[in-house]
Amino acid sequence: MLVFSKEQLVILAVPKTGTTAISAVLAPRASMVLRSPPAMKHTPMRRYHRFLRPFVEQSLGGTPEIMAIVRNPIDWLGSWYRYRSREALQGHENSTIDVSFDDFVLEYCKGTPAPFAALGSQSKFVRLNDGQIGVDHLFKYEAQDKIRMFLEDRLGGVIDLPRKNVSPRMELALSPEVSARLHAKRPEEFETWEQAQS
Repeated sequence: MLVFSKEQLVILAVPKTGTTAISAVLAPRASMVLRSPPAMKHTPMRRYHRFLRPFVEQSLGGTPEIMAIVRNPIDWLGSWYRYRSREALQGHENSTIDVSFDDFVLEYCKGTPAPFAALGSQSKFVRLNDGQIGVDHLFKYEAQDKIRMFLEDRLGGVIDLPRKNVSPRMELALSPEVSARLHAKRPEEFETWEQAQS
């Protein structure tokens, strides 16, 4: 998570949406950087609203706008699947090495998924306790040019966003049946992504 005092902007770090690259470039310009542990780096909207917002607003002397990025849910799951297929996770409960992508997504759809598919929710990440999206500027991950233009306009100057923390390359295809189940079980994930700027 990044806080910019002069620009009155907070950037939430939704996991697997390119925020590591944004942080790498913009952290030196930020007034506050939460980078570790992961629970702090990836502070969701409701936790920010409850615990950090009063401190940030008092410190900045105003109410900053909130920015976040969400990814197409299937691509987001694919990124997690590839990330957890790394050799370093061989034998770990989070490993997807011996799991097909279809089985990974089916497990994610369960109420209590196995550790390898316990990923949280992009939709919940950007929402307040009342269920409303609490982010002022919500972008689709796929709209990299729009994200860059927003940041350049808001923060000033040219911003080059390199790829960081990239998951291993792998061709993935979700079967139509599993895709339909994902849409039925997690419609809020697709609805949130559709509401983001593209």
